[in-house]
Amino acid sequence: MSTLAIIALVIATVAAMEGVAWASHKYIMHGFGWAWHRDHHEPHDHRLEKNDRFAIAGAGLSISMFAAGSPMIMGARAWEPGTWIGLGILLYGILYTLAHDGLVHQRWFHWVPRRGYAKRLVQAHRLHHATLGKEGGVSFGFLLARDPATLKAELKAQREAGVAVVREALAD
Repeated sequence: MSTLAIIALVIATVAAMEGVAWASHKYIMHGFGWAWHRDHHEPHDHRLEKNDRFAIAGAGLSISMFAAGSPMIMGARAWEPGTWIGLGILLYGILYTLAHDGLVHQRWFHWVPRRGYAKRLVQAHRLHHATLGKEGGVSFGFLLARDPATLKAELKAQREAGVAVVREALAD
């Protein structure tokens, strides 16, 4: 593969992972995987959460792609794009960890952004956490954040339709 093709594949994989993460968050974590994800939406004083198991699953996907692209593991059946897809998944995981766990949930460092995209990202994810339970909700992505005013209006509509139960502070 050419260097340009490798760079394009890594970037495309990082971008595609936001879609994979959005769908996984909405339909798995807030669906049949709620037993693992629930503690992420509830106050606790534990350093680790059951929800962190999803990061292990993502790491497994990255490792699997690295293995598929490795001649040491796959021999002549190695599929070179697998290496670069694995790298894209890894880079997405690093960005996710810094943005979601570090910035939004303050697990690794403490900085509250006052403006710009980082502030929008924090606001959007806090609005995601405004619902009680797994039903309804907004902003299931991790790195792309929609306008907080739009998200707040969607939450209000979900509450009024009986789709979501919204925390009292945001019920107005």
